[in-house]
Amino acid sequence: MHRKTSFLSALVGILVIALALIAQQPPVEAPAGFDTPTLVDNPGSQSISNGLPEPPGDTFALDQQQFERRHDPNSGLGPVFNATSCVECHQNGVTGTASQFTELRAGHKDANGNFVNPTILINDGANTISGRSIVNDRSICANAQEHLPATEDIRALRAVLNTLGDGFVEAIDDETLLDIAAKQPHQSDGLIHGEAIEIPVLEAPGQTRIGRFGWKDQQPTVLSFVADAYLNEMGVTNRLRPKDTTSVCKVTSDPEDLPDNIGLADIDHFAQFVRATKVPPRDAILAATDDAQTGERLFRVIGCNVCHVETIRTAHVGTPINGGAFIVPAALGDKIIHPFGDFLLHDVGTGDGIVQAGPPDTANKLRTAPLWGLRIKSRFMHDLASLTLEDAIRGHNGEAEGVVTLFSGMAPDSQQQLITFLKSL
Repeated sequence: MHRKTSFLSALVGILVIALALIAQQPPVEAPAGFDTPTLVDNPGSQSISNGLPEPPGDTFALDQQQFERRHDPNSGLGPVFNATSCVECHQNGVTGTASQFTELRAGHKDANGNFVNPTILINDGANTISGRSIVNDRSICANAQEHLPATEDIRALRAVLNTLGDGFVEAIDDETLLDIAAKQPHQSDGLIHGEAIEIPVLEAPGQTRIGRFGWKDQQPTVLSFVADAYLNEMGVTNRLRPKDTTSVCKVTSDPEDLPDNIGLADIDHFAQFVRATKVPPRDAILAATDDAQTGERLFRVIGCNVCHVETIRTAHVGTPINGGAFIVPAALGDKIIHPFGDFLLHDVGTGDGIVQAGPPDTANKLRTAPLWGLRIKSRFMHDLASLTLEDAIRGHNGEAEGVVTLFSGMAPDSQQQLITFLKSL
């Protein structure tokens, strides 16, 4: 027994030293590429991951297959939902990107001016759905269909977000985001001040982490994010979100997402897929042009980069994150990413009045939209109502008012150079 204990202690010591040596390595660029083609036959077969290790029996292709698998009521879809699969919303050219879809959020203010989630009558008034701001567009039967009452006069559309590269976003240390927030007032004469909020980690009860996923930073980890989306966007209950919003027309028992033959539930496959994707790549040819490079300098000069942060480093390999539920692997740790976002909440005049996970002051704040992958989008901002990049820029206000004023004062040729730079992202 003594020899066995000594051997295990020595092995642990070697692993600690090895991790320490890895952590001392200089950071390298995160792999980039639109390398998750959506294929009808043999999904995932041509996809290439970022090198994230897979659990025993799992593959990146299998993870993508699960991400693309369509559900019906017999496999847990609904009773209310927005999509029948993850890929239905997260697909544009390849699997995992942002699409043209929007979801509806709503609510109202109480007598004290505080945001209140809507209460929606369904089934001819016999049942209600409450406790959340999302209102689903679809249902598995007519009796479960949600209809927004006139009393819920706070209404907003939210665009689907890109998930490619989100494993690297998850691997950003909390202190890095706090440091970005602390520097912003000094970089902007006090005008810009991003807010970081602490969110409970679903997979680590009692633990919190700075939110970074969703328009309101309402989720702090990839697994929490996909579990929440599985319920709220598809109506599939799982171990982290185990109860449906209504039982009207329901034919399955909760939780509906159960482990497969290799011991992984759907949300585990989703998390593996998202964590293993590469970051969105730039258009290297356009980025190398004189106009794009001049536009990038102008982007910095007028202060766009204060919120749309160009370069962030992920945590060291071996760092425990997510309340200790995840250890940053070599595929994600010590990587340099260029999200052109700060993953913080800001009031730039586009807030929707809805409070989700943060304090009341977040009602009119939204997460800075990371600009990586911007070139494959045709509509912009949180509601996709801006049809040109010029419209999107001029749609900023509040904390970004000074930046927009500087943009408006630029010569037309300079404005176009900045737009050319954005089109390279």
